[in-house]
Amino acid sequence: MSNPQALARRLGTFDAVVIGLGSMIGAGVFAAFTPAATAAGSGLLIGLVVAAAVAFCNATSSAQLAAAYPTSGGTYIYGRERLGPWSGYLAGWGFVIGKTASAAAMAMTFAAYAAPAGWERPVAVAAVVVLAAVNYHGVTRTAGLTRLLVLLVLAALAIAVAACWGGSSPALANIPGDGLLAHGWYGILQSAGLLFFAFAGYARIATMGEEVRNPRRAIPRAIGIALGITVILYAVIAVTLLATLGPDGVAGTPTPLAAAVGAGTSGWAVPVVRVGAAVAALGALLALIAGLGRTTLAMARHHDLPHWLAAVHPRYRVPHRAEIALAVVICVIVAVADLRGAIGFSSLGVLIYYLIANIAAFTQPAPDRRYPKALQVFGVLACLVLLATLPPLSAALGILMFAAGIVLRVVRLRS
Repeated sequence: MSNPQALARRLGTFDAVVIGLGSMIGAGVFAAFTPAATAAGSGLLIGLVVAAAVAFCNATSSAQLAAAYPTSGGTYIYGRERLGPWSGYLAGWGFVIGKTASAAAMAMTFAAYAAPAGWERPVAVAAVVVLAAVNYHGVTRTAGLTRLLVLLVLAALAIAVAACWGGSSPALANIPGDGLLAHGWYGILQSAGLLFFAFAGYARIATMGEEVRNPRRAIPRAIGIALGITVILYAVIAVTLLATLGPDGVAGTPTPLAAAVGAGTSGWAVPVVRVGAAVAALGALLALIAGLGRTTLAMARHHDLPHWLAAVHPRYRVPHRAEIALAVVICVIVAVADLRGAIGFSSLGVLIYYLIANIAAFTQPAPDRRYPKALQVFGVLACLVLLATLPPLSAALGILMFAAGIVLRVVRLRS
């Protein structure tokens, strides 16, 4: 007899790939290159290679762990199983708190593109409510809407890239080879950190491990495919932007893709880019709500969050209480805060999350191993290096976030 508190396995490999793409090809692809170019100039291309290497190591760790522990919760579960309750808790806490702020920021990003002036907050709240309702009605609804959003974003990006190369005068000469190291390795590592955060959403696939059919085979494949597609896409866009605008031009605009399209004779495509950015923000928000719900469910099952959040809807087989609670929190944050430029503390949470994932994968026994331990060692070292490059304010906010989480767990354990 099936467990009424278990989620339903309704996703195939293709669905898992699409959810990963929806997480990674978010609004960051339209904006992340500006701070990356500010930090490294044309050296952001090296930063992209570094970010891809770090992401690959982290992704292989997540895939190896997901195959051994195909349940909801991602690194929260892996940390608990391999390293102990505190490690799992820190990973889960960092994910839930950091990604809740990211979800609010994605809602505001969507509203910035889609809402009339003065209506940004109501439109952002409406977006959260609508997407939470989609998630509430089952994971197949989530996957179906994600497929549509990803298709629209890919179409917008394809039009933008074609418009840049066909409507202006891009030239590879605008990417100075002797300038790749002009900002030094520290700037390159900063750009790597920014670009890593922009496409680190492959963990969303692992957090939904309880809803994927044949998870031991499907999840590792889906993570690899989604990451590979995203890295190629980011590389194409990076070269296009640098060839069209040059490093200074990319660094000088908050909307580099729209600026690159508008630089030539294809100004008609600028609205397409804006629509694509809005849709990408929706896709990222949808995936964030789904991933947050599953991690919250796992933490509630182990009493690291209030246990009533562990309920699974008898018909839709989703963590409905967790999703409703998270939607309310996200809406409150949207209503009272401006997080579009102030969610740096989530960066530290993401890096701690993957640091724990790499250490957990390193401890797995031979029968569960799919990749050499060297990849996990590199992943650990890379996470530590990127942690060291975080801006001081981001690091301080992240430390305060984790300190609050530690205090809350100590209080719960003593009560």
